Amino acid sequence: MEGVAPNAVKRRGVAKPLNCMADHISASRKIIHVDMDAFFSSVGQRDDPSLRGRPVAVGYAAARGVVAAASYEARKFGVRSALPSVTAMGRCPDLVFVPPRFDVYKQVSGQIHEVFARYADLIQPLSLDEAYLDVTANKAGIETAWLTAKAIRAAILEETGLTASAGISYNKFLAKLASDHRKPNGQFAVTPDMGAAWVETLPVSRFHGVGPVTAEKMKRLGIETGADLRAKPFEFLQEHFGSSAGWYHAIARGVDDRPVNPNRVRKSSGSETTFDRDLVEAADIEAGVLRMADEVWRWCDGRCSFGRTATVKVKYGDFQQITRSRSQPTAVSTHDGLRQAALELIRSVLPAEKGIRLVGVTVSNFVEAQATAAEIAELPIFAEGIAA
Repeated sequence: MEGVAPNAVKRRGVAKPLNCMADHISASRKIIHVDMDAFFSSVGQRDDPSLRGRPVAVGYAAARGVVAAASYEARKFGVRSALPSVTAMGRCPDLVFVPPRFDVYKQVSGQIHEVFARYADLIQPLSLDEAYLDVTANKAGIETAWLTAKAIRAAILEETGLTASAGISYNKFLAKLASDHRKPNGQFAVTPDMGAAWVETLPVSRFHGVGPVTAEKMKRLGIETGADLRAKPFEFLQEHFGSSAGWYHAIARGVDDRPVNPNRVRKSSGSETTFDRDLVEAADIEAGVLRMADEVWRWCDGRCSFGRTATVKVKYGDFQQITRSRSQPTAVSTHDGLRQAALELIRSVLPAEKGIRLVGVTVSNFVEAQATAAEIAELPIFAEGIAA
């Protein structure tokens, strides 16, 4: 692609720009990102006609509740996921709360992924309701990727009664940006001859890998759009963003050579809960942590996926948040081992200096080969100290 600057990637912890050969490889690919429209709330509106056209939030209207998802009607009032339920009701007095139904979401997700499989062999699920599809091989024999995306969306609508949006491009970064460009129930394509220029027009806050904290830092450095990001020398990005410089340098030019990976390894599994009231009693806090450890264990045990690192998250009543984590030489592959690890971690911050609003437990650093229970029994629970 003429005019596109060299790519840059992270290698062995050091960001380095590469030559342009990879750009030509990217341009020959056809990637579709499919994202269901307000999936959780749309399932609720599909199954209960009285909810259609009304502002709906998935979650509970409890004083300490949190919005898990919001319909487009609710979003017009500023209701978003992770918003406290009380705040959501203040913004939208007519908001209707419906409880989450994860068993139904998983069943519908299975239907959606069955549709994906008819059109592509290379499918990378990102969640229950979105995935990347590499349709370069044209499994369905459809003339263009644009028409393939339309066929996928039509099949999903016919078989589930739900709408999806799609982005079509020559790499994953652009396809994901594009799928959000015509939501809901639309699609948008970014072609090789427009990719770099289109990225320049967008706010960096929309870019994958640029979260709110990074976006604010970029703003302080005079970077608010893709054009601003592209104008910064690679050395400048490396000075201010370290190993992420390669990624930012590349996406500012519309370059992303990551393959669609059907075997993408999940990096962590976690669960958290918000208490009905701020807790200060150690026994109550520990009980909450153990419940979360039990939920995480069910996921790990069901998939035979075990990790070396356990992390406990604590959010206080004033929304200050801390984490404590430990790693061990082999995986935590017993239920009791995870519970003990979680207890040791939460006890490192007890007694509580102030009321605790939320706790969570996460397991990460998954390993392929697992040690036996007997081997683990011979080891200390954790080999490394507590890391904040």
